[in-house]
Amino acid sequence: MLSKEIQLEVNKGAMLPLMEEFYTIQGEGFHTGTAAYFIRIGGCDVGCHWCDVKESWNAELHPPTSTDLIVANASKYADTVVVTGGEPLTWDMTLLTQKLKENNRKVHIETSGAYPLSGTWDWICLSPKKNKLPTQTVYDKAHELKVIIYNKHDFIFAEEQAALVNDNAILFLQPEWSKKEEMTPLIVDYVMNNPKWRVSLQTHKYLNIP
Repeated sequence: MLSKEIQLEVNKGAMLPLMEEFYTIQGEGFHTGTAAYFIRIGGCDVGCHWCDVKESWNAELHPPTSTDLIVANASKYADTVVVTGGEPLTWDMTLLTQKLKENNRKVHIETSGAYPLSGTWDWICLSPKKNKLPTQTVYDKAHELKVIIYNKHDFIFAEEQAALVNDNAILFLQPEWSKKEEMTPLIVDYVMNNPKWRVSLQTHKYLNIP
């Protein structure tokens, strides 16, 4: 259990349950191949069965860390900072993004959109999940829609989500890693027949980097 004082700091975003932070190459979506500093925030109740960071789900496992310290660490490495999780929008992102912007960082988020949008973002990657659909605030602001394809039914879900997201969002289909041999050829065919979509791959896993 957190002390009342620390819980108050977490509630207002002055401290966040930091799982890990690292400098690497963005492996997915629109910014694939570009250097970025990743901040992984703990806590997620969306519960995707194929999630590759299930250890991020329980926020209590990850120590509340000062937002100032997180920003100081990030600012040493990269011009672009990606906030991911877990589900970062579980928490108020206002202070974190404000301080990163004050340090002249470009600030990206990877989110399921399951909670209302908070914070100021240069790029919002929305990756919706069936068991907890995005809020309208994220549909309206997303720059990128990235749908994970685990089975054939996910193509239907992808089109449903594309109809809900704003018209300027760039559309990506990405094979779930354990199903990549089976689903990648289907995605290639689908994109060739439906060219509003693009293919996204988890290139960082092919490169064996975080």
